[in-house]
Amino acid sequence: MASSDLNLKHTVSPDEWEARVNLAAAYRLTALFGWDDLVFTHISARVPGPEHHFLINPYGMMFDEITASSLVKIDLDGRKVSDSPYDVNPAGFNIHSAVHTAREDALCVMHTHSINGVAVSAQEAGLLPLSQQSLGVLASLGYHDYEGIALNEDEKPRLVRDLGSNTYLMLRNHGLLTVGATPADAFVAMYFFEASCMIQVRAQAGGSKLLPIAQPIRDGIAQQITQATKGAGAGALVWPGLLRRLDRRSPGYAD
Repeated sequence: MASSDLNLKHTVSPDEWEARVNLAAAYRLTALFGWDDLVFTHISARVPGPEHHFLINPYGMMFDEITASSLVKIDLDGRKVSDSPYDVNPAGFNIHSAVHTAREDALCVMHTHSINGVAVSAQEAGLLPLSQQSLGVLASLGYHDYEGIALNEDEKPRLVRDLGSNTYLMLRNHGLLTVGATPADAFVAMYFFEASCMIQVRAQAGGSKLLPIAQPIRDGIAQQITQATKGAGAGALVWPGLLRRLDRRSPGYAD
């Protein structure tokens, strides 16, 4: 069934529909920015309401094909809780379910296997303070050692421990993860995470001695970010413009 054959707008609550539209937009933007890894990563978002239900991509659908209606509603075990013609990959929700369970504030969890992110995750020193983009990431960053494809339930406590209260998690030899109160927040956090990794890889490739940013400047970055975003947060500030870009370049996500 093609994604255009299904439209749930008038069969779900307005709050759920808004969550669906924003999550579908995050998937489309991930493809637009070139961070998708075919169909092998996920972005999940909690459905508003008392139930612990979540939205995730239909397994096998490319990120630039995903629509608000094609997203699948599941429980914390990755099982479908509403009718959908699409399958899900329960194993792919393993990382996400761990984070959603441990962090009530992590209403959206985004995980990528971007080339730059994986490259930096394989470096012993991890992310370096080489750019303005990296400073906000470094202020809220954890690391999780690679344990193979994330299929084992017993990895969850270690993953939760390594994320802690941070916004960013570097999965060693694997990729990047961000959390946010909204798909906008998680996506924009991933933008800065990925940009930091890309800058680092390119700076290292230049062959010159690297110039790290001094610790006193790093210590004051959180206050500067709040000032620069006028207290609204980067996600709220940037998201409307990103949706306009999608409307021009990848329309149909809100179907």
